[in-house]
Amino acid sequence: MSETATGGGRRFNPIYALAIFIPGAIALELAHAAAPLIFSAAALGVIPTAALMGKATEELAARSGPGIGGLLNVTFGNAPELIIAFFALTAGLQEVVKASIVGSILGNILLVLGAAMLVGGLKRDKQTFNQTAAHAQATMLLLALGALMLPAVFQLVHGGGLPGVNEERVDFGPDLEQLSIGVAIILILSYVAGLIFSLRTHKDVFNPFDGDAHPASWSVRKAVGLLAGAAVAVGVMSEILVGSISETAELIGLSEFFIGVFVVAIVGNAAEHWVAVLVAAKDKMDLAVNIAVGSSAQIALFVAPVLVLASFVVGPAPMALVFNGYELAALLLTILIANFVTSDGESNWFEGLQLLAFYAVLGLVFFFA
Repeated sequence: MSETATGGGRRFNPIYALAIFIPGAIALELAHAAAPLIFSAAALGVIPTAALMGKATEELAARSGPGIGGLLNVTFGNAPELIIAFFALTAGLQEVVKASIVGSILGNILLVLGAAMLVGGLKRDKQTFNQTAAHAQATMLLLALGALMLPAVFQLVHGGGLPGVNEERVDFGPDLEQLSIGVAIILILSYVAGLIFSLRTHKDVFNPFDGDAHPASWSVRKAVGLLAGAAVAVGVMSEILVGSISETAELIGLSEFFIGVFVVAIVGNAAEHWVAVLVAAKDKMDLAVNIAVGSSAQIALFVAPVLVLASFVVGPAPMALVFNGYELAALLLTILIANFVTSDGESNWFEGLQLLAFYAVLGLVFFFA
């Protein structure tokens, strides 16, 4: 794999060297090696595919503009998250699935957006982005927050308890399962309406013409083909990754909860991490914000509901949308922060640093939970 360089030559991106871990993870799995080795190799195997996704998405964004480019990136970028979570569902690791959902939202807003603002703002007084588009996506996240919190409120009001951080699966009964189905359907319909809003009725706001955009050097067929190929590779790594989570957690002394919120979420969303920081460094904050906040909205409004509905078909039991106390508190604070930092349409490196600092605080709390 290579990338076009200036002057008509080609340069090798050293991150693609990590592709060696893809066959390495498969070999370790077949050899029944130690679980932490298998887990680490599979996680590293996702990174070069994320880099390839990032390059291909940047090529597509050069043709389609930041709005559609951002949508393409979060869709393909969230594919690993969806695939990893699907395999976790089949293994009965429902609390790991919910932890990875929460971790993806936290990671995209705090880690990805924070790193993008920090890197993009280091050599600039400030960066600007489309305030209307960012506010619309942040508002979608607020809707999702309410929908994701209310099933837990229902559970508490009716005398039940929230899941513990060390549990793998909890049976909440038929009422909450049916409530979760209804909430999931409403969230998906809201997400579809959001697509119509951003890509049809208000496409000029979300997909403005960028006169400074560089021409694409890849054909659409090549870019889409490489995106799809990378997603397949991630699928293979995901199955291996999920199969080694429980044993890895036990051997290295970390809870499955922490691994789900941070490790699995970061690996599953590596594509967005890579691209958002890359485009922010090029002063394309519209695309960076679209990726970070848009990806969180897609996770909350589409990926999470799809996984709820899928749990009625695969896995040992349906998954109710009831999160534990740590997850609910983290979601509430993070989404409120997202609405605040995107409200003025401007960013600087210090705002990015503060987002990263809060992510680090959450990491400490979740580690000791």
